[in-house]
Amino acid sequence: MPELIAAYWPYLIIAALIGVAIAWFTFVATRKTSVATNKRDVLDEGAAPAARNQSLIDTPAAATTSDTVVENAPEAAPPPAQAAVQPASDGDDLSRIKGLGPKLVAMLQAQGITQFQQIASWDEAEIDRIDATLGRFQGRIQRDNWVEQAKMLAIGEDSAFAEKFGRNQ
Repeated sequence: MPELIAAYWPYLIIAALIGVAIAWFTFVATRKTSVATNKRDVLDEGAAPAARNQSLIDTPAAATTSDTVVENAPEAAPPPAQAAVQPASDGDDLSRIKGLGPKLVAMLQAQGITQFQQIASWDEAEIDRIDATLGRFQGRIQRDNWVEQAKMLAIGEDSAFAEKFGRNQ
Protein backbone atom coordinates (compact mmCIF):
# COMPACT_ATOMS: atom_id res chain seq x y z
CA MET A 1 0.00 0.00 0.00
CA PRO A 2 2.72 2.57 0.79
CA GLU A 3 4.29 1.85 -2.62
CA LEU A 4 0.94 2.53 -4.28
CA ILE A 5 0.58 5.89 -2.48
CA ALA A 6 4.17 6.81 -3.30
CA ALA A 7 3.61 6.01 -6.98
CA TYR A 8 0.30 7.88 -7.36
CA TRP A 9 0.65 10.76 -4.81
CA PRO A 10 0.32 13.57 -7.42
CA TYR A 11 -2.97 12.08 -8.65
CA LEU A 12 -4.30 11.74 -5.09
CA ILE A 13 -3.55 15.41 -4.35
CA ILE A 14 -5.27 16.50 -7.59
CA ALA A 15 -8.30 14.34 -6.71
CA ALA A 16 -8.43 15.87 -3.20
CA LEU A 17 -8.26 19.41 -4.64
CA ILE A 18 -11.07 18.61 -7.10
CA GLY A 19 -13.16 17.22 -4.24
CA VAL A 20 -12.62 20.39 -2.15
CA ALA A 21 -13.51 22.57 -5.16
CA ILE A 22 -16.73 20.63 -5.80
CA ALA A 23 -17.69 20.81 -2.12
CA TRP A 24 -17.06 24.56 -2.02
CA PHE A 25 -19.08 25.09 -5.20
CA THR A 26 -21.93 22.97 -3.85
CA PHE A 27 -22.19 24.56 -0.41
CA VAL A 28 -20.96 28.14 -0.87
CA ALA A 29 -20.91 29.39 -4.44
CA THR A 30 -24.46 28.30 -5.41
CA ARG A 31 -26.14 29.85 -2.37
CA LYS A 32 -28.84 32.14 -3.76
CA THR A 33 -29.69 34.03 -0.61
CA SER A 34 -27.34 36.62 0.63
CA VAL A 35 -27.84 39.34 3.16
CA ALA A 36 -26.14 42.47 1.97
CA THR A 37 -27.67 45.81 2.82
CA ASN A 38 -26.59 49.31 3.46
CA LYS A 39 -29.86 50.36 5.10
CA ARG A 40 -29.78 51.29 8.71
CA ASP A 41 -32.35 50.04 11.14
CA VAL A 42 -34.35 52.53 13.21
CA LEU A 43 -32.95 50.86 16.31
CA ASP A 44 -29.32 51.48 15.28
CA GLU A 45 -27.37 54.08 17.22
CA GLY A 46 -27.99 57.55 15.78
CA ALA A 47 -30.67 56.40 13.30
CA ALA A 48 -33.53 58.70 12.28
CA PRO A 49 -37.06 57.99 13.59
CA ALA A 50 -39.18 55.60 11.59
CA ALA A 51 -41.03 57.30 8.74
CA ARG A 52 -44.32 55.56 9.51
CA ASN A 53 -44.43 57.24 12.91
CA GLN A 54 -43.54 60.70 11.64
CA SER A 55 -47.17 61.59 10.88
CA LEU A 56 -48.10 60.78 14.49
CA ILE A 57 -45.27 62.95 15.75
CA ASP A 58 -46.23 65.91 13.52
CA THR A 59 -49.99 65.97 14.28
CA PRO A 60 -51.18 68.56 16.79
CA ALA A 61 -52.58 67.38 20.10
CA ALA A 62 -56.32 66.68 20.07
CA ALA A 63 -58.55 69.01 22.03
CA THR A 64 -59.98 67.53 25.19
CA THR A 65 -63.49 68.09 26.44
CA SER A 66 -62.21 70.31 29.22
CA ASP A 67 -60.53 72.61 26.66
CA THR A 68 -63.67 73.37 24.68
CA VAL A 69 -67.25 73.89 25.73
CA VAL A 70 -69.94 72.98 23.25
CA GLU A 71 -73.17 74.87 23.75
CA ASN A 72 -76.57 73.62 22.67
CA ALA A 73 -75.24 70.11 22.24
CA PRO A 74 -77.99 67.50 22.06
CA GLU A 75 -78.11 65.13 24.98
CA ALA A 76 -76.82 61.66 24.30
CA ALA A 77 -79.49 59.04 23.85
CA PRO A 78 -79.62 56.43 26.59
CA PRO A 79 -78.05 53.11 25.62
CA PRO A 80 -80.50 50.59 24.22
CA ALA A 81 -81.79 48.14 26.77
CA GLN A 82 -80.79 44.54 26.37
CA ALA A 83 -83.49 42.41 24.85
CA ALA A 84 -85.15 40.30 27.47
CA VAL A 85 -85.14 36.54 27.19
CA GLN A 86 -88.70 36.50 28.49
CA PRO A 87 -91.35 36.41 25.81
CA ALA A 88 -92.66 39.60 24.33
CA SER A 89 -96.05 40.67 25.62
CA ASP A 90 -97.79 39.15 22.60
CA GLY A 91 -95.33 36.34 21.85
CA ASP A 92 -93.95 33.04 23.05
CA ASP A 93 -90.77 32.33 24.99
CA LEU A 94 -88.55 31.59 21.98
CA SER A 95 -85.66 30.64 24.24
CA ARG A 96 -87.44 27.32 24.87
CA ILE A 97 -86.22 26.22 21.43
CA LYS A 98 -82.89 24.41 21.84
CA GLY A 99 -80.12 26.46 20.24
CA LEU A 100 -81.91 29.79 20.65
CA GLY A 101 -80.07 31.87 23.21
CA PRO A 102 -80.69 35.45 24.32
CA LYS A 103 -78.83 37.02 21.39
CA LEU A 104 -80.68 34.99 18.81
CA VAL A 105 -84.02 35.65 20.51
CA ALA A 106 -83.25 39.38 20.35
CA MET A 107 -82.30 39.11 16.66
CA LEU A 108 -85.53 37.29 15.83
CA GLN A 109 -87.66 39.71 17.86
CA ALA A 110 -86.05 42.61 16.01
CA GLN A 111 -87.35 41.01 12.80
CA GLY A 112 -90.84 40.64 14.26
CA ILE A 113 -90.60 36.92 14.98
CA THR A 114 -92.10 36.39 18.42
CA GLN A 115 -94.20 33.23 18.20
CA PHE A 116 -93.55 29.53 17.73
CA GLN A 117 -96.19 29.40 14.99
CA GLN A 118 -94.18 31.88 12.89
CA ILE A 119 -91.09 29.69 13.05
CA ALA A 120 -93.13 26.52 12.50
CA SER A 121 -94.48 27.91 9.22
CA TRP A 122 -91.07 28.67 7.68
CA ASP A 123 -90.31 27.08 4.31
CA GLU A 124 -86.84 26.65 2.78
CA ALA A 125 -86.84 30.14 1.23
CA GLU A 126 -87.83 31.75 4.54
CA ILE A 127 -85.19 29.73 6.40
CA ASP A 128 -82.54 30.93 3.94
CA ARG A 129 -83.73 34.55 4.25
CA ILE A 130 -83.68 34.53 8.06
CA ASP A 131 -80.44 32.55 8.18
CA ALA A 132 -78.70 35.22 6.09
CA THR A 133 -79.49 37.81 8.79
CA LEU A 134 -78.04 35.78 11.67
CA GLY A 135 -74.41 36.73 11.07
CA ARG A 136 -72.05 34.40 12.88
CA PHE A 137 -75.00 32.19 13.88
CA GLN A 138 -75.75 31.17 10.29
CA GLY A 139 -76.71 27.54 9.86
CA ARG A 140 -78.20 27.18 13.34
CA ILE A 141 -81.80 27.03 12.08
CA GLN A 142 -81.30 23.75 10.25
CA ARG A 143 -78.55 22.35 12.46
CA ASP A 144 -80.66 22.74 15.62
CA ASN A 145 -83.93 21.93 13.82
CA TRP A 146 -85.81 25.02 14.98
CA VAL A 147 -88.80 24.45 12.69
CA GLU A 148 -89.60 21.01 14.08
CA GLN A 149 -89.10 22.21 17.64
CA ALA A 150 -91.37 25.22 17.03
CA LYS A 151 -94.08 22.98 15.53
CA MET A 152 -94.11 20.83 18.66
CA LEU A 153 -94.12 23.83 20.99
CA ALA A 154 -96.79 25.66 18.97
CA ILE A 155 -99.30 22.83 19.37
CA GLY A 156 -98.41 22.28 23.03
CA GLU A 157 -96.67 18.91 22.69
CA ASP A 158 -94.44 19.52 25.70
CA SER A 159 -94.01 15.85 26.58
CA ALA A 160 -93.12 14.86 23.00
CA PHE A 161 -90.79 17.86 22.81
CA ALA A 162 -89.04 16.87 26.05
CA GLU A 163 -88.76 13.27 24.85
CA LYS A 164 -87.19 14.20 21.50
CA PHE A 165 -85.16 17.34 22.35
CA GLY A 166 -84.73 17.14 26.12
CA ARG A 167 -86.17 19.07 28.99
CA ASN A 168 -85.83 22.84 29.18
CA GLN A 169 -83.82 24.13 32.10
